[in-house]
Amino acid sequence: MTRLTILTTLLVSLSMPALAAGTGEHGHDDEMAAGRPGKAAEATRAVEMTMRELDTGEMVFEPGDLSFAEGETVRFVITNAGMSTHEFVLDSLEKNAEHKALMERFPEMEHDDPNAVRLEPGESSEIVWTFSKAGGFEFACLLPGHYESGMHGPVSVN
Repeated sequence: MTRLTILTTLLVSLSMPALAAGTGEHGHDDEMAAGRPGKAAEATRAVEMTMRELDTGEMVFEPGDLSFAEGETVRFVITNAGMSTHEFVLDSLEKNAEHKALMERFPEMEHDDPNAVRLEPGESSEIVWTFSKAGGFEFACLLPGHYESGMHGPVSVN
């Protein structure tokens, strides 16, 4: 498959849910299942997330689960302390499953989403996020094989 074919297929598949969803009830173009991008000045706390591999072959995030209050804005400081490329994606279980399936089809796919960051070994980055909705969500690395190796965890928003 050529890059153009892959890109075209990807764009069409990503736009279908947006077209089916209509304008939504929130009126925020950047509103997602797990909330929306936040403003750094409104962050009430920082959460340090580390991605790495264990000697057992397992791949992990530390900490392994998260809990927030509805409406809370958090600054995630994400560090790849491992030997492999990893990503941090914050979304609903369903959206992460869809994204994971797409990544399996197009493993070299790069994306620029406000709820995700891909990091090479030794790199760090930040995501500022407002949890505008209560519910259960997930953070995960959706690179092929990483999720299955343990790179995911629950996010509870009350």
